[in-house]
Amino acid sequence: MFERILICTDFSDSLHRLANFVSSFALAGIKQIVFLHVVPLWEKGIIPQVDSEKIEQAQTRLIAAVGESPTDVEVKIEVQSGKPVETILKVAQTYESQLIVLGSQSRSLLTEKLVGSTMADLSRRTTIPLLVLRPQLISAYTCEELTLRCQHLLRCLLLPYNDSKAANYLVQQIKHLAQQQSGRLLQQCRLCWVLENIGRREIPRKILPQQAQQTLSQIKADLEGVNLQVETEVREGYPVSQILETAAMADISAIAVSSETIGKPQEWLVSSFAAELLRHSWYPVLFFPPERG
Repeated sequence: MFERILICTDFSDSLHRLANFVSSFALAGIKQIVFLHVVPLWEKGIIPQVDSEKIEQAQTRLIAAVGESPTDVEVKIEVQSGKPVETILKVAQTYESQLIVLGSQSRSLLTEKLVGSTMADLSRRTTIPLLVLRPQLISAYTCEELTLRCQHLLRCLLLPYNDSKAANYLVQQIKHLAQQQSGRLLQQCRLCWVLENIGRREIPRKILPQQAQQTLSQIKADLEGVNLQVETEVREGYPVSQILETAAMADISAIAVSSETIGKPQEWLVSSFAAELLRHSWYPVLFFPPERG
């Protein structure tokens, strides 16, 4: 699984709270944690300058939160000035991070058109998986709850599946992670195929529930071959709402998705399932950027 993670925080997303739970991350198999805070350039003059005062304040705040970390976890604190996406990519490359953790406020498609999305920009420019956490959720957790959350960071994943290229790529990424992990950090997967209700009887379904279940059974057998516990489910209805309902009833750690359109111009025309899920899910979302090549 992921042993080197980069946690990005702007302090308004509550992700800096995670600095208090390094020992819990250690139980999830994490060997290196980099906490990154990006300070905007000070632009009160003609030439933008580094805001040294804010950099020092951020460093002090993160150092105090980390305290004494376990000897088996390497903890680094990076406070840099510049543009968020460029800085995140640079730091991730420096530390060879395997997972980027960031917060994401709930926003509409129109809002993203106007102000952009750090997550969307990152997904276009990196192949590193992104774990997107809702700030309100992290803020609401008690310390006891966050301890358990960090220990079981990605123990059980919900995989939306529809036999698309992105869905099959997602399954292969999960299989690869399971094969590479040294322990039992990723233990369970739940595959869910939502067949959309067309609403018109004269239009036949492209795939029947029995066919969907048969395909899921084949994937289940494949994933069980890499020592994962797998459950499958076929639902009918609107995909996003059905997946969120499944997440509410199942004991999951995060929803895993991939998409080939997030961050691209066509996303503004027809929003993808993954983008809608990221906007509406209160559950952590593990996003795998599409394969480059």
